[in-house]
Amino acid sequence: MAPVDPHSFTDSTHPLTTHISLTFYFDFPSSTISSATLLSLPTPYTGPLTLDTRSLSVSSVIDPLSLSPLPFSLSQLDPILGQSLTISLSNQTQVLILSKTSPSSSALQWLSPPQTFNKTHPFVYTHCQPIHARSIFPCQDTPAARVKYAAKLNIPRQLSAVMAARHVERRAPLPSEAQGVCEDSVWCGDDRVVEEFVMEQPIPPYLFAFAVGELGSREVRPRTRVYAEAVPEVLDAAAKEFAGMEEIMQVGERLFGPYEWERFDLLVLPPSFPLGGMENPRMVFLTPTVIKEDASGSQVVAHELAHSWTGNLITNKNNEHFWLNEDSLAVKMQSFAYYCDCIPYAYELISRGFTTYAERRIVEAVQGEDIASLNVGIGWKWLVKDMERFKDNMEFTKLKTCQAGVDPDDVYSVVPYEKGFQFLWRIERQIGRPAFDDFLKKYIGTFKFQCIDTDMFLNFLKANVPGIENEIDLKLWTEGTGIPPDAMEPVSNIYSKIVSLTNEFKLGRMPREDEVSDWKGQEWELYLENLPKSVEASQVTALDALYHLSESKNYEIKVAFLQLAVSARCRDYYGVVEKTLKEVGRILYLRPLYTAIVQCAGEEEDKAFARRVFSEACDSYHPIAQAVIEATLSKHV
Repeated sequence: MAPVDPHSFTDSTHPLTTHISLTFYFDFPSSTISSATLLSLPTPYTGPLTLDTRSLSVSSVIDPLSLSPLPFSLSQLDPILGQSLTISLSNQTQVLILSKTSPSSSALQWLSPPQTFNKTHPFVYTHCQPIHARSIFPCQDTPAARVKYAAKLNIPRQLSAVMAARHVERRAPLPSEAQGVCEDSVWCGDDRVVEEFVMEQPIPPYLFAFAVGELGSREVRPRTRVYAEAVPEVLDAAAKEFAGMEEIMQVGERLFGPYEWERFDLLVLPPSFPLGGMENPRMVFLTPTVIKEDASGSQVVAHELAHSWTGNLITNKNNEHFWLNEDSLAVKMQSFAYYCDCIPYAYELISRGFTTYAERRIVEAVQGEDIASLNVGIGWKWLVKDMERFKDNMEFTKLKTCQAGVDPDDVYSVVPYEKGFQFLWRIERQIGRPAFDDFLKKYIGTFKFQCIDTDMFLNFLKANVPGIENEIDLKLWTEGTGIPPDAMEPVSNIYSKIVSLTNEFKLGRMPREDEVSDWKGQEWELYLENLPKSVEASQVTALDALYHLSESKNYEIKVAFLQLAVSARCRDYYGVVEKTLKEVGRILYLRPLYTAIVQCAGEEEDKAFARRVFSEACDSYHPIAQAVIEATLSKHV
């Protein structure tokens, strides 16, 4: 076996799938999906074909032309990769696989009606990054295998579906299309409807996404519609929050070239969604906490938009080159270890750094240099922290890493985002922004809809910027550990002002209203984080009386304040803390609040409070969030 990816069973000697046709039957009572997966290969192939699966029940594998069964076998379970499905082919170009998901599928969250906004209908949504598509259908679950796909979703008539794909139609089921996933009489039940979609551009499997529930929508701009549960106040607030998306998209196009995905729609998910956002092409998934009623939620969306050029359009071949996805085209990256939020995991090393860079360029154009510099400063702070986190395993401070036998979720950090950003920023400083902008557009135009690795990027860089290897130590930047000496710590006037105000707070002076009048969540969060942990409870209460931070609709502000209140033993706020932990599912807010509670030295009452709240709230959390909080509690309780 010659694997193409340490996190996939895909064999480099086997052909890569070019198209997948999916037929899904959703059974909400059992929290399962019965599926028919039709894989198409580029040419007739004879020999073994190995696919990735996890927690799938595979009932049969069929030649779709002759309808004859094909031999197949499942390997023993690997705790990280799942099971390989190996099929014996004889001059076939297509293979049909019938399977069923498990209720514990790592890519799916099934919500009962009480877990939704309206509390009348169930809901299900996907999160396939980094290696979870294999828990929905058998596939070559690696970014190296970009595929086009079509999908037919058979769902209850009272619900509707969206996908990260073009919607074809909503119609009555046809008996000829069930493909064996269920009896025709079940497929064509009076209470069922089919939603049909097609993705005409090749994508990596981790970008496969859908949601099914009681959905509504609002048109925002010509290329953007906002979807959410059919709650008018949620839809109206989302439409208002993201009213400026067309202008942000135009900035991205001026910087990086044409937007290739036609639509940039947004789905605001139920509160249990554990991340800030997920950059699915054509349909970005968002947490409802990005609706802050001040349009600042557009910064999260700016990062997901930046992925439209890096990550989605150009993808790293595997997780070992993740920086190529995140490092440069995006602004405020939240790491799994510290921000515990974005979790566009390690599969985008190359585009993660590129996306961080791209996002910051978009933010600079839309919000100004001061805000962009603030974001760079925040990123630097978290990069330094992650370097300390990995001091005993410096392999994961490299941009180009070795991850054989490593769960990509376990080593997620800001390193690919922020060290990758620093690398691209270093190149920009060396050759100048105009030249670097020309290079970026050429890079995107050359590699769009492809997967690349670090060596391919460096070869392209050296070919298009002659002599760059003599000015910058490219090997040190990509294969060296730690922060290179020619990285640059940014200077932010806003950050300096905030630190100055926190120093004055230590001396007993509250910030004046004119000093904080233009602050949004990011500035307040920095201010609160920089206050001393030994702050008096009376000071916390006085600050809240002045600015009503515990009542803020912006969760960055609210959670940062509640952390401070917990640290100061302000038990009057524990009711607000409990309410917050039960109404949101975003890891960015859950983890620091639970951590603050259980770190109260020797306070068994606080630890018991944390255990009780988690036991009452955990069923409403996503499995990813459950695992994070369970790990946090087990460490301290």
